[in-house]
Amino acid sequence: MNKILTMLLKPKVWIAKLLLVVIVIAFLTTGFLGYLNPLVDFLDSNALAFKVGETRISAYLLVKALITITLLFWVAGLISDLSEKKVKALRKIKASNRALISKALQIIIYFVAAFIALDVLGIDLAALTVLGGAIGIGVGFGLQKITSNFISGLILLFEKSIEEDDLVELDDGTAGFVRHTGARYTLIETFEGRELMIPNEDFITKRVTNWTFSNTKGRIDIDIGVSYSSDLDKVNELILEAANEHPRCSKHIAPESFLVEFGDSSVNFTLYFWVDDIIEGRKRPRSEVLFLIWKKFRENDIEIPFPQRDLHIKNQKELM
Repeated sequence: MNKILTMLLKPKVWIAKLLLVVIVIAFLTTGFLGYLNPLVDFLDSNALAFKVGETRISAYLLVKALITITLLFWVAGLISDLSEKKVKALRKIKASNRALISKALQIIIYFVAAFIALDVLGIDLAALTVLGGAIGIGVGFGLQKITSNFISGLILLFEKSIEEDDLVELDDGTAGFVRHTGARYTLIETFEGRELMIPNEDFITKRVTNWTFSNTKGRIDIDIGVSYSSDLDKVNELILEAANEHPRCSKHIAPESFLVEFGDSSVNFTLYFWVDDIIEGRKRPRSEVLFLIWKKFRENDIEIPFPQRDLHIKNQKELM
């Protein structure tokens, strides 16, 4: 039913559009020539009418309302599609601004269409006060989440904190690229190729990491442990060499190596190095730097120990 209604109000296929145009022209022509007068009189008769308070509602009014609303929203849909295509063609404007302009135009177009429909049907806007109150209650209860997501989407577009092609990471570990911000959800494409529709409200009420909000730089951390017999100055030198030799290591921010602790089985270092474009990924440069460190350690006889425990047995005679 919803699909049929959507096709009537906003047809996508050109055949459906042509069919609607033919029906409208035929209907207007027969009405102008007076062929529909008998049908109008029949639908507007008292036998097919009823009253709600002081308002008389007939079958003719209902048919007229259906046709008027269909035509107006059909025209509004065509204008909305045309305006969206025109806005998308403005390449000098950022994608987030284009999306904001498109949403604003759609709201204005359908708002105007709704008021025109009410005026054509002769409905007094003052009579909609009670209906407006009922809609308000419905929004407050049943449509609370939908309204919240819609408003959150507008906030995201205005703030520009989340934009198309940004690399984001959510509280639950979900990470990927923003591909589309809609009225109800934001589409994220994960590294596995999955497309997730995340409610807009989550980007407002929860913690979100935007890796590309102000720049595309990103830091990679590597923890390394070496044996106590190692030359620690040489270890530090080799770690920095491995980072600097990697082609994706930033030339603007030098890598840093720190001795962080004397562990139970090893002396532990931490390497920090930066990549200029985190969109290209972090795991590959991290893996390749680890390979370089492993190679340099082997060439210089530096051991990476495994956990060891010394077991002392008391009262050995009692165990015999």
